Amino acid sequence: MSTCSPDDATYQLLQRRVGAVHLRQRLGMERDYERRIFGQGRNFFHVENWYSLRSIIRNALRLVLMHGRAQRNARQIRTLHNPVALANLPAAFDNFTVLQLSDLHLDMAADFPHVLIEAVRQVDYDLCVITGDIRAETHGPFAAALQGLQQLRTHLQGEVYAVLGNHDSICMVPAIEAMDIRVLLNEQVALQRADEMLYLAGIDDPHFYRADNIEKAVGEIPESAAAILLAHSPEIFRHAAHAGFAAMFCGHTHGGQMCLPGGRAVMCNATCPREYCAGAWSYHGMRGYTSVGSGSCVVDLRLNCPPEITLHHLYRAGALAR
Repeated sequence: MSTCSPDDATYQLLQRRVGAVHLRQRLGMERDYERRIFGQGRNFFHVENWYSLRSIIRNALRLVLMHGRAQRNARQIRTLHNPVALANLPAAFDNFTVLQLSDLHLDMAADFPHVLIEAVRQVDYDLCVITGDIRAETHGPFAAALQGLQQLRTHLQGEVYAVLGNHDSICMVPAIEAMDIRVLLNEQVALQRADEMLYLAGIDDPHFYRADNIEKAVGEIPESAAAILLAHSPEIFRHAAHAGFAAMFCGHTHGGQMCLPGGRAVMCNATCPREYCAGAWSYHGMRGYTSVGSGSCVVDLRLNCPPEITLHHLYRAGALAR
């Protein structure tokens, strides 16, 4: 099943979960725009929906004898460590570790779930977050992607939170949450250690469907509290910083995926400065990180841009200097 209608149980679950208006808007935008190459969203051009590009890329790489190497590259997932110093981090969360997975595209190739499982089995963390794009296509069936996610979930320890990406239908949410993965749809949760709180908020896809609502996601988070925002794309970094978030974790760009030597991206597929399209960055005191993703989009190939999983190590500001 790739859609949900008012007559089925999934629709009723979603309506109770996100409200009738948000559900109608999200489903309407999916029906109207999910296959668009031009227009809609924050970008004018959506490379993932240009299907002729797939054969162009593959044939070009075969011509220069690079196709096999690019396929192997897409399956060599690195583990990166990102220290995040936060001035208002509660003492109980000092040295708290967050595993970020992004842009999984689990049904892009049959072996993608297994490659990712091997990567996450090697690391320790306190919390896992998924910053969108579980499915490979932007439309159509998603059963294979959910099956891959179910396989992965059995190897993820502790609590897992997620947000939707531009490849994900809102109809996937009930099945994802049945796996004990909480999807944050312009919502927030309070993580508690001892008697202290760290807040985690997440927004619906801000890139293509523009279904994000940061004001709603902030909700009842106290103004002085430490709060982390999960978003699929870095494009809303200004809004996040001025809303008071201490940190923002996102993905979407793949770091370019097919890059020139030295990692220079040919295209980042995001309307924001390039320095926000991969790795660690900061803006107005907010610490940000854009994952290049563990999966691949359009083709199961990567050049000069290895896939990654990321461990964010949270510290109280000043602790890193000690």
